[in-house]
Amino acid sequence: MLSSIIGIFSNDIGIDLGTANTLVFVKGKGIVLTEPSIVSLDVKSNKVLAVGQEAKAMVGKTPEYIDVVRPLKDGVIADFEVTQDMLKYFIKKVHKNMPLLKILKPRPRVIVGVPSGITEVEKRAVIDAVKSAGARDVYLIAEPMAAAIGAGLPITEPGGNMIIDIGGGTTEIAVISLSGMVVSHSIRIAGDEMNEAIISYLKRHHGIVIGEQTAEKIKIKLGSAYPSEKDKEEMEIGGVDITNSPISTIIKGEEIRKALEGVVNSIVNAVKSALEKTPPELGADLVERGIILAGGGALLHELDTKIREEVNLPVFVCDDPLTAVARGIGKALDDIN
Repeated sequence: MLSSIIGIFSNDIGIDLGTANTLVFVKGKGIVLTEPSIVSLDVKSNKVLAVGQEAKAMVGKTPEYIDVVRPLKDGVIADFEVTQDMLKYFIKKVHKNMPLLKILKPRPRVIVGVPSGITEVEKRAVIDAVKSAGARDVYLIAEPMAAAIGAGLPITEPGGNMIIDIGGGTTEIAVISLSGMVVSHSIRIAGDEMNEAIISYLKRHHGIVIGEQTAEKIKIKLGSAYPSEKDKEEMEIGGVDITNSPISTIIKGEEIRKALEGVVNSIVNAVKSALEKTPPELGADLVERGIILAGGGALLHELDTKIREEVNLPVFVCDDPLTAVARGIGKALDDIN
């Protein structure tokens, strides 16, 4: 009797385990958690001090005995134990907000989104980490497939659907037909590399050193991939000079566009490479259906215009690109069996 009750209420979980952010989708509830994939640790004891948003608030502001880490790099697990602790925290937090699940303490079935280009060893690391965090069974789904489902593309039909999912650590490109990936291309260049490009540019051209969070704010406010009105916008930023003395400077949008050129061109070239591998019949479908952008990187101003200009195909940003993968995993939960 108890097992049947747990079967009804132990909501299956979908996890978009991203380099920058982790989203948790609970069947019947939707997306219930969105937190940065960041953990702060006591260096001496290796004890977890904070996870998610609380840990992110500590980035660049900690004393020597506290280390703030991102346990995933380029979309895969870089630190197994810390990833396990992070997942335990997130799953526990989800159950804490659902009283009946808290009482029954079920072990949920979990679907996890992973980059299409990861190795079998990296897949096993994800499965082991999620099981160690309390999952009963773990299933993996390629992130571009999940993004395509979340974006509402007709992937079950015999026709070409191209999705570009730009996350924090990877850019995933796929052409999908009849529920399978006919072409799959993954590069470990995405949002994080955009931030690094901004940091490097400002250090080289302005002599100012900034942190990752400042770079992220600059990317959101001034970042663009194609000449536009953003070029004329300005922003005052603070940092330190080479002597570690606090300074501030004013930067322009045009500078940030130029700083991002290398990363943007790498993404464009990856798209071109995927198109070259696409069978002619599916390529013809793309002329009509176009290319869909998903992931946080899709929000870079005029990126759709840049890709459209380079590949001469229609390009669209899907609705709420930040949650496309999580929503796709959520739909997959409905057919988990």
